[in-house]
Amino acid sequence: MIWIQFLATALVIVFAGVRLARYGDVLGEKTGLGRSWIGVVLLAATTSLPELFTGFGATALAALPNIAVGDVLGSCMFNLLILSLMDAVQPEPLSTRAHQGHALSVGFGLVLIGIAGLGLVGGIRFPAFGWIGLYTPALIALYFVSMRVIFTHEQHRRTREIQEVAEELRYADIPLRVAALHYGIAAVAVVGAALWLPRLGAELARQTGLGEAFVGSLFIAITTSLPEIAVSLAAVRLGAIDLGIGNVLGSNLFNLLILGLDDVFYRHGPLLADVAPSHSVAIVAVVTMNGLFLVGLTYRVITKRFAVAWDTGAIAAVYVTAVSLAYVLRG
Repeated sequence: MIWIQFLATALVIVFAGVRLARYGDVLGEKTGLGRSWIGVVLLAATTSLPELFTGFGATALAALPNIAVGDVLGSCMFNLLILSLMDAVQPEPLSTRAHQGHALSVGFGLVLIGIAGLGLVGGIRFPAFGWIGLYTPALIALYFVSMRVIFTHEQHRRTREIQEVAEELRYADIPLRVAALHYGIAAVAVVGAALWLPRLGAELARQTGLGEAFVGSLFIAITTSLPEIAVSLAAVRLGAIDLGIGNVLGSNLFNLLILGLDDVFYRHGPLLADVAPSHSVAIVAVVTMNGLFLVGLTYRVITKRFAVAWDTGAIAAVYVTAVSLAYVLRG
């Protein structure tokens, strides 16, 4: 019965997440923000709503810190695995079609995950403001700095592209008010499903004996990342590679903002001081996967011998290794 509830919740998140992405794109066109910026900010934030409200439910309502942290870090891992899926469904290597401005998002992601790693290693010895760890203000502030820097860089990049053509209006027949209404309905559905996930995760951990940290890092993380999968693969089909990549990398930046917010919601002390040390596996994996994508983005793989190029293939291998290690260290 618990698995049926879990799968039903996942289906709600998939359906509502796709609707969120579509009407988020409509809002981006109607408001003039542009689709490149939408990938990093609006789509990233909307597809990360499950992680946001799952974290709120796990920390403020249910006091399940391992579920909250496992969801954030596991989602970061799984989002990077989506790059491999994007590479697998197109003939050319992903890195050859991506603009190198994504390196900026990768760099900020590495800094943010490094701060989270310091908080986890420091544990109870890390300085705190009341119940909030010192790393939390750093995570929150750096997220907004990264958004500002990435926005400025994107504006400059677009200005330099002298051959750029005007974007076609794809949603001329959809009024702004209608788009906002559909967006709000989809957001409510995602929020409602995500708030139910922590309790389902805790029950899954109890029934399977796998442990909250492992369940949070795998099952719940994959479920809350389903909107990212739908958006990114749809972007590939539309030929909007940079939109899909921006969604993946932007979602990871937003996830690390969520980690800081989860610490604020969790009133029992610094969040990272109250979770299993096995979460360090996910942090190391995220750093390694980001590094591999950065290498591929810089080297720009020309061909691929298999379904995926060597860079995204290595990303997938790191994910499988990290999940296997997390299973061995589950607790």
